[in-house]
Amino acid sequence: MRLPPAILGSTEEVLREILRFTAPADVTLSRYFKDHQRLGPRERGVIAEAVYAVLRNKTFFTEFGGTGGTPSMRRLALLGLSETVGIDALGGLTEDETAFLTRIKEIDRSLLPPLARANLPQWLYDKLVGQYGEQEAQELAAVLNTPAPLDLRVNAIKANRDEVIAKLAEAPIIAEPTPYSPLGLRVKKKPNLQGLPLFKEGAIEVQDEGSQVLAQILAARRGEMVVDFCAGAGGKTLALGATMRNTGRLYAFDVSEKRLSKLKPRLARSGLSNVHPVLIAHERDAKIKRLAGKIDRVLVDAPCSGLGTLRRNPDVKWRQPEGAVAEMQEKQASILDGAARLLKGGGRLVYATCSLLNEENDVIVEQFLASHPDFELVPMSKVLAEQKIELEMDKYLKLLPHKHQTDGFFAAVLERKAVSAKAPKAAEADAE
Repeated sequence: MRLPPAILGSTEEVLREILRFTAPADVTLSRYFKDHQRLGPRERGVIAEAVYAVLRNKTFFTEFGGTGGTPSMRRLALLGLSETVGIDALGGLTEDETAFLTRIKEIDRSLLPPLARANLPQWLYDKLVGQYGEQEAQELAAVLNTPAPLDLRVNAIKANRDEVIAKLAEAPIIAEPTPYSPLGLRVKKKPNLQGLPLFKEGAIEVQDEGSQVLAQILAARRGEMVVDFCAGAGGKTLALGATMRNTGRLYAFDVSEKRLSKLKPRLARSGLSNVHPVLIAHERDAKIKRLAGKIDRVLVDAPCSGLGTLRRNPDVKWRQPEGAVAEMQEKQASILDGAARLLKGGGRLVYATCSLLNEENDVIVEQFLASHPDFELVPMSKVLAEQKIELEMDKYLKLLPHKHQTDGFFAAVLERKAVSAKAPKAAEADAE
């Protein structure tokens, strides 16, 4: 079935705004669709996928889509649409445009120069080659330039995985168990889940399998005092609350009131009553100081470059300047130091990012350990074995899209050495 010619104009219009890189692509798309209510669900889906196709293939499209220069916005829109739905589905094309799209389609991309094949900015490509070697950097880039799968987490206090698979099949939605998370499901295609009773009742949440694994390795237990230090919209908070079987006390800290507000409807669906969202000003906030030395487990999913999520957010690689990584390092070190003060002796902290770069990962952890002799690294191989997660890792968790089919994640488990003196009793209402 052919798309109406107006789709091309809409794609061109929103691309012009997105390629200015003044805001995240998903925010710009959402605003555009809100302002253009006449577009139906199918049209919105095609436009969004076409935009993401341009962002994923920007280097290739720019280099080979022009006639002696940068391609026009119309040509970029055409390339994005043809990548998404195929040339035959596009209506209203001129003969020249059909010939142009056919020519681009026939290019053997395996013969392209390395940078055009990778579709990455030069600085990022150089970093990945330096870290992984050229062959693996190309394999990683190839997967980063494909759409991410849709993963779900089953809410263990409301359902089990087999029940959810059976109920999804009635929809009909095909879902398969994920290999590493015992509560994870990978859904075929990308159905609309929000209208399903399973979603409305809080039995499922959308969450990448890698993110689910982060919650697992914290190994939060019933009745403990736990902090999700950079909670955001609360995906990992909800996973931790369910792991704790709705007991103990789970604080969701964040500096953004807007992000925490997104947690509220998810929390209401989840059935959890042990979660306490707390707005903080910074990592030295008095609310944090009052809990110093009283917490059993802390998850620090630190702000980072987000380069492990390029399958979902391909604009990040173009919006992120090289200098942003160094700025992130300062923030990450400060947040890790602030979060570590919360732990009692014998307590566990997981430092995590969704970055692929050592500067935001290994380097931050090694600097922390060098300046905090009261902490020690717990080898990830030991933690994964304890949690019965079948992943081959050494000191750290390093999940990579081309190897594990998850987003790119890093994590390290740090423990505060136990002290002989008895730890102070937890003051239940301190952070409220």
